[in-house]
Amino acid sequence: MPSSFNVNQAAGYEQLMGRWSRTLAPLLIRFAGIADGERVLDVGCGTGSLTFALPQAADLKEVAAIDYSPVFVEETRRRNDDPRITVQEADACALPFPDGGFDRALSLLVLHFVSDAAKAVAEMCRVVRPGGVVAAAVWDHLGGLPAMRMMWDTVAASSGAARDARSRYLFQPMTRPGEMEQCFIAQGLAEVEQTSLAIRMDYRSFGDYWEPIAAGEGPLGKYVSALDPAGRAATEAAVRAAYEGGQPDGPRSFAAVAWACRGIRPAS
Repeated sequence: MPSSFNVNQAAGYEQLMGRWSRTLAPLLIRFAGIADGERVLDVGCGTGSLTFALPQAADLKEVAAIDYSPVFVEETRRRNDDPRITVQEADACALPFPDGGFDRALSLLVLHFVSDAAKAVAEMCRVVRPGGVVAAAVWDHLGGLPAMRMMWDTVAASSGAARDARSRYLFQPMTRPGEMEQCFIAQGLAEVEQTSLAIRMDYRSFGDYWEPIAAGEGPLGKYVSALDPAGRAATEAAVRAAYEGGQPDGPRSFAAVAWACRGIRPAS
């Protein structure tokens, strides 16, 4: 099942989100728990932020990573030099693994881009052993991602199309409080717990913030790339003004909060 996240180039994704997912990955691992000798699945590996953080956190026996995007799979394979890590193109809603083959299945910043997120959670549950852990994190788009809300709120002030796009973005699956927790419970996971994980997004300048969006990466970039040249110029000027906040261009720091959830596959 395709992801609704659009990616053009791995380098653009890295500037847009990969650098922040690398910061978030250790927090998800700590929340999910991990132990030496385990087999772990990374569902929706992107450019490998979680994939490569996993064997740094424990002496794992195996890390299997999948992603729907061939761009991401190619880039993660290119970066990999660990024989314990394998990467393949696959659908989160139809994982190409047998039942119970992993100790843990983790997913970082993916479920909110999967149209049938419940199916993806069910698949993660299926491929972990009884007693194994399923864990995931998604951004809190509505209240926890001000760097992105800044743009959406700015453009929505003067555009009905932007207001519609903002509404779709802010209320993607799994991003509301308690939504992921209820999904985990509905898929039969036990001892389900949800929390929030916080990092900071530090930008060097407006250009550092804007370049991947202008290049068409992610939901923000998809919206901007559909505008005509005049619309793109007006949008850039408005978002620049919001970023600068009446002060000279330069570094800005934004808090970023993700929802995280974990559960255990029951023994029966």
